[in-house]
Amino acid sequence: MNRSILLCGVGGQGILLAAKVIGAAAELSGLSAVSNETHGMAQRGGSVKAQVKIGENVLSPLIMEGTADVLAAMEHAEALRNAHYLRPGGLAVVSAHSIVPVTATSGKAKYPDDIPERLARVFPRLAYCDCESKAIGLGNPRLANTILVGMLARELPFGDDVWHEAIRRSVKPKFLEENIAAFNMGRATVGA
Repeated sequence: MNRSILLCGVGGQGILLAAKVIGAAAELSGLSAVSNETHGMAQRGGSVKAQVKIGENVLSPLIMEGTADVLAAMEHAEALRNAHYLRPGGLAVVSAHSIVPVTATSGKAKYPDDIPERLARVFPRLAYCDCESKAIGLGNPRLANTILVGMLARELPFGDDVWHEAIRRSVKPKFLEENIAAFNMGRATVGA
């Protein structure tokens, strides 16, 4: 079983933690996991991407265009910007969250107002959820990334016990319970 997962979003949304959890789950299941990340201007609200490949004997984290099994986006415009990575029939797991870039707030560009319609046209298999609102409901908006991981976990053959241990290995103990609750919420979210 080999899987390629492209995670994308904006700096500060927890993309790198999500990649770490996925890699830990794979390794706990006896598979290889390799990943890389592109930070760009992450600290200034810029794009962040992480590529994760899992499977037997995986050597390179690089995902070629049109080959990702899962595209997971913490910001829905970023999902559209990275759609070319997803293979035909792949799953897009997208958070319905807008972070309007400075180019749009300054009037030099326009942030699209029809993103849900565009996503539905671009991604035949789409799991679309307002992860941030769900995270706020759990008491911490920073849990949105773990909700997204729970949603994409349905595409990977790891049991809840493996995911929970991967989370335990990836977050500080004081954040463990809330992250497991967020993961479980994402896992239960109806999607594609």
